[in-house]
Amino acid sequence: MAYATLDALKARLDWDLDDDEARIATAALEDASDLAVTYGRDWPEASVPRLVRTLVLKAAARYMRNPHGYVQSRAGDETLAWSDAHGRDAGTVYFTREEIRLLEDLGGRRPTLTSVVVSAWGTRDRPHRASPVPVDYGGEPFPLYAEEVSPW
Repeated sequence: MAYATLDALKARLDWDLDDDEARIATAALEDASDLAVTYGRDWPEASVPRLVRTLVLKAAARYMRNPHGYVQSRAGDETLAWSDAHGRDAGTVYFTREEIRLLEDLGGRRPTLTSVVVSAWGTRDRPHRASPVPVDYGGEPFPLYAEEVSPW
């Protein structure tokens, strides 16, 4: 199940696909859709957000334009190409970090500050008994909390 169509991918490419390229493009769309589910969530095909479809198309088009993940550098007459610049993603369908963040946001997987509960006291209700410590200056004893009942 692909979140985007082959025709939509063809519209993003600047050449006509032959039969082998169409087969590879179909597989790339399915792979990108599977990754979108992994980073986001499993959307029903009828209600996939438009941005998810766009991200799937971007990843598949990126792969179709450079299936081996080559990076080239040219200096004068010399051209150098290598494929390890993208690490484990070289030669595969992948999402960039920003695209992954978008998918996590759309899928509700990224925690937000409002979803985190912070408490300095912990979750247990426990009594806070102080043991007074005598002081030399003649004032009131200083309260010292025992380890087992410390509020800290």
